[in-house]
Amino acid sequence: MIETIQRAGRRAFSLIEHAFDAAFGPRINPLYHLGALSFFFFWVVAASGIYVYVFFETSIDGAYRSVEYLTHAQWYVGGVARSLHRYASDAMVISVLLHLAREFVLDRYRGVRWYAWLTGVILLWFLYASGIGGYWLVWDRLAQYIALVTSEWLDWLPIFAEPIARNFLNSASVNDRFFSLLVFMHIGIPLFLLLGMWIHILRISRAKTNPPRLIMIGTSLALAALSLVYPALSQGPADLDTLVSRVQPDWFYLAMYPLIDLWSPGAVWALAGGGTLLLMLLPWLPHRREEPAAVVDLANCNGCGRCFADCPYSAVILQPRRDGLPFESQAVVEPDLCTACGICVGACPTATPFRRVSDPVPGIDMPSLTTRDIRARILAATASLTGKDRVMVFGCRSGPDLASLREPGIATLALPCVGALPPSFIDFVISRRHADGVLLAGCVAGDCYQRLGVEWTEQRLAGQRDPYLRRRVPRERLATAWVGPSGATTLAREIAAFRARLRAMGPYRRGPAPPPAAPASHPPEDRDVSYRVG
Repeated sequence: MIETIQRAGRRAFSLIEHAFDAAFGPRINPLYHLGALSFFFFWVVAASGIYVYVFFETSIDGAYRSVEYLTHAQWYVGGVARSLHRYASDAMVISVLLHLAREFVLDRYRGVRWYAWLTGVILLWFLYASGIGGYWLVWDRLAQYIALVTSEWLDWLPIFAEPIARNFLNSASVNDRFFSLLVFMHIGIPLFLLLGMWIHILRISRAKTNPPRLIMIGTSLALAALSLVYPALSQGPADLDTLVSRVQPDWFYLAMYPLIDLWSPGAVWALAGGGTLLLMLLPWLPHRREEPAAVVDLANCNGCGRCFADCPYSAVILQPRRDGLPFESQAVVEPDLCTACGICVGACPTATPFRRVSDPVPGIDMPSLTTRDIRARILAATASLTGKDRVMVFGCRSGPDLASLREPGIATLALPCVGALPPSFIDFVISRRHADGVLLAGCVAGDCYQRLGVEWTEQRLAGQRDPYLRRRVPRERLATAWVGPSGATTLAREIAAFRARLRAMGPYRRGPAPPPAAPASHPPEDRDVSYRVG
């Protein structure tokens, strides 16, 4: 059942993502930055809310009057601020729910990722409480409706000595202190929401809380335009002496309220509580068998810290050396945090196939697919390649299916993540003429299943991040295709075009390193750390 829903969801998201890729490009596709967009919308809500609060009067008569003043008399700033506050709040609901749905259908919520998922589900309650509380403060007819229905819903819980709904039976039952309490709650709950957002990303290394600048600019302009063209308006002053018969609810925050009118409060609590409990249990329904975590071999680890720097989930830490070797630190893996992505192996300078005396055992390795295994599989896969356009394709298991690509001139090897491939293996394949070219395939740029695999790979190839790909490797014999799991057809076209270029180049003949100077951060050729052991 769950897998069927996920497959349908992946197809739906894939269609939308392809359209967005065509319109914006993969690197600024908003769907690849939903978590960061949620943070951005929070700050827009906070900034606009501060401005509105400066003019807000915390009293029965002053609340509605002050909001109306901002909306109409000061429409050019105050009205825009109020509308931004409203629409950014709605946008945050959309981005959060899309983020949750997308992580679910892409199966990025189970295993060691349960922590981010569980805390994210809890944050939904704080998000909705923050937004609903804001509607109370306007104290219009909609606020009156929300106050009465919410209090009736809360009264179903056996935790209050007297029914809360009694406070909204007539105008005399509400006083100015009520608005002081509302303001306190509307400031306090978002602060708890912000704290929860920080806890949500606590186990994620280099969590991106800011979307790309172009997305921020475009989103801000869209919100501003919407605020000017369709400003947020009140729905008439609240009057507790009359009955509210018709309102225009905000369906992003208030979708449950018609159900409270139609059903019993207990039924709505069962729906909300049961739905929350189901979401919280999803990472273990069913429980996924995890691959073994990365293992450190201290005999080959000099504590350089590159695995620590590159781990997407803070699963590798550095501790003082304890084995007597003359190094300050040693890498230690936290198994409960490790997703077995192998990116730490791709970052290890001792992960190289060029060793001649000792076994290719690096300082950190994956038990399920060791560096020795990768070398052996490369040799086995390339042994039967024929032609003048032989290609070795390294792909990500979460990317396109590589099995369908195999033919006499193409060898493939699927890795946990493309970032798990040490650059020295690319050198090994080309310089030892096991293939005429290497193509790296994986997730769409900006949406790596393991978060940083594509980004770190690109930086290693460009000489911007250790371990570097040696300058002696001819870049024209290296290609990348970041096409995602549904991009098998696109990948096949990329491979065909790459093979045509290889045929035009002819066989590889190793020569001197190309003359262009390396970047300032790049070490001299004779000190290339990518392949140096110890």
